[in-house]
Amino acid sequence: MNFKTDIPVSRADTFKLAAALSIFLLAVAAFYYFAHYSTLVRVIGLLAASGAAVAIAATTELGGNILEFMKEARMELRKVVWPTRTETLQTTGAILVMVVLMGIFLWLLDVLLIWLVRLLTGHG
Repeated sequence: MNFKTDIPVSRADTFKLAAALSIFLLAVAAFYYFAHYSTLVRVIGLLAASGAAVAIAATTELGGNILEFMKEARMELRKVVWPTRTETLQTTGAILVMVVLMGIFLWLLDVLLIWLVRLLTGHG
């Protein structure tokens, strides 16, 4: 893994990022400006313009670093050992039992403290 704290941004990268942002903002503005057209057509246009903006931004060094990070995160996600359905249900059941037991315990503690306060203050 390559960690860089300072990513130098070239003029070309700045221009590409500005162009990508401009395309996206124009697409959003067009989406609302052409409100009288079909929503499906506007959404397709917005998605196409957003895809173009992302493709342009991905050609920058910052975009490349983000794509590399996403690829590495996906590889790490594949290494995760997910629990089986049985393990999930057993764990959920144990948590629910503990929540109920703690709720009963705290309720009993509350009742005891109220009884003690009433006993000490003479309101009981």
